[in-house]
Amino acid sequence: TTRLSLVDRGVVYAIAHVRGGTDCGYAWYDPAGKTMQKKNTFIDFVASAEFLVKEGFTSAGKIAILGRSAGGMLVGSTMNLAPKGLLAAVVGEVPFIDVLNTMMDTSLPLTPPEWPEWGNPIESKEAFEYIQSYAPYEQIEAKDYPHLLATGGLTDPRVTYWEPAKWVAKVRKLRTNKDALTLLKTDMGAGHAGKSGRFVQLEDEAFIQSFLLMVFSKIGALPPLDDL
Repeated sequence: TTRLSLVDRGVVYAIAHVRGGTDCGYAWYDPAGKTMQKKNTFIDFVASAEFLVKEGFTSAGKIAILGRSAGGMLVGSTMNLAPKGLLAAVVGEVPFIDVLNTMMDTSLPLTPPEWPEWGNPIESKEAFEYIQSYAPYEQIEAKDYPHLLATGGLTDPRVTYWEPAKWVAKVRKLRTNKDALTLLKTDMGAGHAGKSGRFVQLEDEAFIQSFLLMVFSKIGALPPLDDL
């Protein structure tokens, strides 16, 4: 229900059921959206954004995308893949962004159990090259990027805190539109699910929504913040 706060302020909220999830049946996930077919997930997400523009729900340059954990990988890869000018903002919450390096680090407890999902780049050259071809961190290049907010938790055992930190540092260095926002918020007392407590979680959600509303106001998609 927290999304209603955005809707009440004039934001169109859409959920994309891309390949890689099971919303459209198990085959939508396996084989259509995992391991050597993982790029379908990002292609579908870009197509969903373009569909919203085509159908008149929004305009190019007025779209923000948000993903958490593996969904952070989705928005990170989409940010690299999307045509210039399509996206206004990207939010990655505890984003699994450094896929290749993580899948090669066997000291991390979740790496071996995740090989069936992404592939094992240690033993398979094909898996290495395929992951490298879409991994968000590896594919950052010198070009314009949307406004970016990444969050992390210092004690996160699933997505280590340095993944969003590395992502933000590399985007900040390589983006050509230096006037755009590139922000990192690391919670020094939280893990993968954030801090415990209903009101603290609402504060975290309010922070992200404030960022989105600020961006939408900045680009003229919504009135000034004081009027919202």
